[in-house]
Amino acid sequence: MPKLAVSNIALSAYGHAAELGRLTELGLAGVEVAPSRVWRDTWRGLTPEKVRAYRRDVEAAGLSVVGLHSLFYDHPELGLFREAETRAETLDFLVHLSAVCRDLGGRTLIWGGGRRRGDVAEAAALTEALAFMAELGQRTEGHGTCFCFEPLGPDETDFINSAFDALAIVEAVSHPGLRMQLDAKALVANAEATSEPFRAAAPHLVHFHANEPDLGVLGSSGAVDHAALGGFLRDIGYQDFVSIEQRMLDADDPLADVAASARVLKECYR
Repeated sequence: MPKLAVSNIALSAYGHAAELGRLTELGLAGVEVAPSRVWRDTWRGLTPEKVRAYRRDVEAAGLSVVGLHSLFYDHPELGLFREAETRAETLDFLVHLSAVCRDLGGRTLIWGGGRRRGDVAEAAALTEALAFMAELGQRTEGHGTCFCFEPLGPDETDFINSAFDALAIVEAVSHPGLRMQLDAKALVANAEATSEPFRAAAPHLVHFHANEPDLGVLGSSGAVDHAALGGFLRDIGYQDFVSIEQRMLDADDPLADVAASARVLKECYR
């Protein structure tokens, strides 16, 4: 049975310990962490004690950390297809985030933004990505974590749209530090909301985002058939986390909207 979680982008920024304490009442077991939602400085000013303190808050609420996502939100200057110096900084930053993920007790780091190739030819972009991930895997292999390129719609990135694009890189790198993630809204955007991507990704699939095109309450757009997607996950025997990826919609009562999505999550994915 999949484990159910929610991203902390649905919660109040920089202070949501009290909200964490109510998530288990909604049937959730994990929290997926956007680092910039917890710490104003996610890199050089982020001390081990700050990381331990957040982990204590999560575990005191009866939850576990799933992993990290929204990796480059506060560092848009970093990413793939950069000059040599920035490429080196990007590697260092991701190694740092992998260690943060490890210290939080998490496993997955979902790589969404920070990979527009622009004028870089597709073949050259693929070659660069393979070399980058091979090096990143070597530097993080003692952490027990794994990175996942998040397939995204064509309006969000021009590199790795299809689930099969991500799968080709996973198979080419062939390292336990690179695995598969699927995303509900991206499957719809790429006309891949069928059983085929799930069956193909199954040997490598470690994470699933349940979301809407606008990151609203699950089921609110009518564009995503969550019941069908949950069925595809059950068909492949998926046992890892399904995480609600939902922006904070009501600053006065963020958990009301989380509760609405949690009901859909339990109905469709469990």
